Amino acid sequence: MHYELCIETMNPLLKKHKSVRNFTRRIVDESIIKDILDASIRASNTGNMQLYSIILSTQPKIKEQLFPLHFNQAMVKQAPLVFTFCADINRFSQWCKLRGTEPCYDNFLWFSTALVDTILAAENAALAAEDAGLGICFLGTTMYNAEEIASVLKLPKGVVPVVTMVAGYPVEQPTGEPTERLPLDAVVHFETYRKYTDEAIDGYFSEIENLDKMKNFVAENNVNNLAEVFTQVRYTAHDGATFSQKYLDFVKKSFSII
Repeated sequence: MHYELCIETMNPLLKKHKSVRNFTRRIVDESIIKDILDASIRASNTGNMQLYSIILSTQPKIKEQLFPLHFNQAMVKQAPLVFTFCADINRFSQWCKLRGTEPCYDNFLWFSTALVDTILAAENAALAAEDAGLGICFLGTTMYNAEEIASVLKLPKGVVPVVTMVAGYPVEQPTGEPTERLPLDAVVHFETYRKYTDEAIDGYFSEIENLDKMKNFVAENNVNNLAEVFTQVRYTAHDGATFSQKYLDFVKKSFSII
């Protein structure tokens, strides 16, 4: 089967998504915030256990502390709403104990389960925010400094930060075409996983590589190609190993995983 991504026929909300990193000072109405949070907790989750918690930060004092932990990204202080979505076995485990049964969720399987629940809730929040006219941006830096973020947000054992989303009214509405994506054929497999040929990989990525902005991106980083931007500049082996071990150590400590 062969499919092309047809932007025109997609749900309008999904079609227009673009990350927003610059926000006005306009306050977001409480009713909108409640709608976002209500949408978030309606996300699918395992066994209706809802193994996540959402920390909403709006006060400058807290955002100022979070700012360096997200590598000094200005939007952390600028956005009126900063949501930190956390994997959480603490609440459900406490309930189990109150009902006289011993919880058994302090292991890797249940951290992974909570991780999935958390991300689903975060995506629902993003869709609701955009539907209300807000701009959003997910921050991938949360896992890099999870223990420090947990300290700022006073997270107890069994609660681990997973992803952060900033939201607010954009300084200007994003324009232009949606951010490029690989074609459906590159990521969709029917029945079983098919082996990629070198020719197929080359074809899938070449369109993105040949965009003028990507060629400029390569030149600005003084490397040979777009793949080297990722491996040598943006996501290096050293950083991957360092932050991976740091996050794993914190998850083990927080979830008592042996």
